[in-house]
Amino acid sequence: MLDLVLTNKEALVGDVKLKGSLGCSDHEMVEFRILRAARRACSKLATLDFRRADFGLFRDLLGRIPWDKALEARGAQDSWLIFKHHLLQAQERCIPTKRKSSKNTKRPHG
Repeated sequence: MLDLVLTNKEALVGDVKLKGSLGCSDHEMVEFRILRAARRACSKLATLDFRRADFGLFRDLLGRIPWDKALEARGAQDSWLIFKHHLLQAQERCIPTKRKSSKNTKRPHG
């Protein structure tokens, strides 16, 4: 069962489908489409600079949250919104962004 799909932009991914087992493992393949309208929305892209990220602080910030209490008696949608809020706050503190011009962006061939 697919739990979560994370993207860096709203409405970037569509038509998400599970495509069966990956070999003999318990992992499953996921098929999805990257939607063009969302991908081409801006000419200057702000990308996360993972090389300068402080993953120790990121892990610490998310580890301090009492998840059992924070998500207690909440439905899936409310739990997701709470998790997303904390994740984005930690991301903003720990992972700097860099500006990239779309003409220099590497795109997959095919």
